[in-house]
Amino acid sequence: MNLKSMIETEKKYCNSLTEYSRYKTREVKIGDVPLGGNNPIRIQSMTITDTMNTIATVEQTIRMVEAGCEYVRITAPSMNEARNLENIKKELRTRGFTVPLIADIHFTPNAAELAARIVEKVRINPGNYVDKKKFEQFEYTDQEYQEELDRIRERFTPLVKVCKEYGTAMRIGTNHGSLSDRIMNRFGDTPLGMVESALEFVRICEDLDYHSIVLSMKASNPQVMVQAYRLLIQKMEEESMNYPIHLGVTEAGGGEDGRIKSAVGIGALLEDGIGDTIRVSLTEDPEYEAPVAISLADRYKKRTNHGTIKPISEIPIDPINYKRRETFEISGIGGSHVPVVVADYSSRKISSQKDLNDIGYKYDEPSDKWFLADAAADIIYLGKQNIVFDIPENLKLIIDYDEWNTLDIKKLRYPLLTKNEYLTKTSNSAQLKFLQLKLIDFDNELSAKIKSDQKLVLVIETDNEHGMAEQRRFFFELINRGIKNSVIIKRDYHKHSLDEVRLYSSTDFGGLLIDGLGDGVWLKVNSEKSESEKGSKLTFVKETKEKLINRTLFGILQATRTRISKTEYIACPSCGRTLFDLQETTEMIRKRTEHLKGVKIAIMGCIVNGPGEMADADYGYVGSGVDKITLYRGKDIIKRSVPSSQAVDELIDLIREDGNWLDPSENSIY
Repeated sequence: MNLKSMIETEKKYCNSLTEYSRYKTREVKIGDVPLGGNNPIRIQSMTITDTMNTIATVEQTIRMVEAGCEYVRITAPSMNEARNLENIKKELRTRGFTVPLIADIHFTPNAAELAARIVEKVRINPGNYVDKKKFEQFEYTDQEYQEELDRIRERFTPLVKVCKEYGTAMRIGTNHGSLSDRIMNRFGDTPLGMVESALEFVRICEDLDYHSIVLSMKASNPQVMVQAYRLLIQKMEEESMNYPIHLGVTEAGGGEDGRIKSAVGIGALLEDGIGDTIRVSLTEDPEYEAPVAISLADRYKKRTNHGTIKPISEIPIDPINYKRRETFEISGIGGSHVPVVVADYSSRKISSQKDLNDIGYKYDEPSDKWFLADAAADIIYLGKQNIVFDIPENLKLIIDYDEWNTLDIKKLRYPLLTKNEYLTKTSNSAQLKFLQLKLIDFDNELSAKIKSDQKLVLVIETDNEHGMAEQRRFFFELINRGIKNSVIIKRDYHKHSLDEVRLYSSTDFGGLLIDGLGDGVWLKVNSEKSESEKGSKLTFVKETKEKLINRTLFGILQATRTRISKTEYIACPSCGRTLFDLQETTEMIRKRTEHLKGVKIAIMGCIVNGPGEMADADYGYVGSGVDKITLYRGKDIIKRSVPSSQAVDELIDLIREDGNWLDPSENSIY
């Protein structure tokens, strides 16, 4: 194999980047619901009840099954909870429910060994199971590293033998924030560290001829999560492994933000045929998670019939390490600028300044001034209309070329051209122009002209069922041809409800943005219909389509970490280990801090998802006992055993102490 082939092999992480195809894994039996192989993508969630409360756990499990869960995970933090799994399972079977149960284990190997005799599957976190995690910084010699591996093998082997004897499956689930000291010091807080943490345990299983394994690589940052899963597949291929893959963005939060963040990470992988089972982790009751996961998974049931996309022989980007595509800057678009947001008003007439409130602009008539929200769109597409009143200087208007060409005053107004107009019309803007294209339009003549046009921004669209892959293919073509014009990604959803649009656009834009592709986003929606997810806690207030779209686009940019416009919340979905009402507390913290643009706050129910999963957060609020909270700055403990009645105030005091606090009135346009 030559060097080029070796490099391309290293980049390969799915069957194809242009033709939809499920990545084939081995089948693992979990009760009577097999996973992987030719089976459909399975849906699961996790109870949040006290595992010792048998009836409450059973009844919540039933609600989850009725919502679409095919597996139900239950925490077993100690021997008592592990033992009570038998009562829970018995009661479920008595009521006629045969759903496979999964025991969630972190720090207690003995509980895992007991649970493996009762339930159909156990989940272990290799960073918490046996390995040391004291957040100490020191180097491991090769001998010390091997000694730790030997100790892990000794302690882990009994569980593997129990699973073999009882036919119990096992998920080895790495969490980005709970890597052990040993892994952290050897590999760092990286996707490679996540993968190696899991594969160390897999190798022990294989040595013992145990293969009923499922793997996961979860992170609260969708970009890290996607990179880790891709690397996992590469490493499995190298070692002739093909274990089923469980997908999830951990600590995604709730509401729209949680759904958007989950769809960005999970959807980006589903687009490439990766994933055998899904858990959407929302800070809501678990029965609200399954409908979101089902909506994501169902999108791919007929995807194989999509339009043909020209295959690629060479991947021009690194799918494991983020690097934004190099572009030149023109009028604040591209280069080092954050991606722009386009608001589509082509089907809605703008008659007054108030019509721009929906996209983050408020006009104050007495002072004759505009006030901008942090999530204010940068560009408005007007189609064939125009705006007659003065607009803010930072705002750009795009108008169809024929209409634009008739304008007497063209200030802040720029033409949108078709391919034919671009190639044949000589009258166009000397400052800035936009060219709308599909991949099929791209040829050598157009390529040559674009490459020499320093005033042109591309708007790429698609009507392919496999649209994200087709637009990615377009980016690859631009990179291979050395074209550095900025690109606005445009998607048009005309067959879907607004609820589906939120998930699908997060997948389609997110899948490109997390790979550094795209200098702007433009979302057009024809539907006015909002069909709430079955039993969903999420409700929609009456609002315009433009307002919902603008919020969704800024939410996608926030989730992909490409443009920060608001506070970031990393909130776990709760479980039986949680030491306070997570949903209520998260909402309380949100109400008091949601104006702090760019600040990342983690809200964790217990130490399992505490300092580790907060690796990406500025501040942490972690349950450490009954009515007790520990406050963190990054990974550092600042205050222990703070009464929960005082903890939110003390969190705000900590933010204020660091100079990161603003009074809400100082940061609001309204």
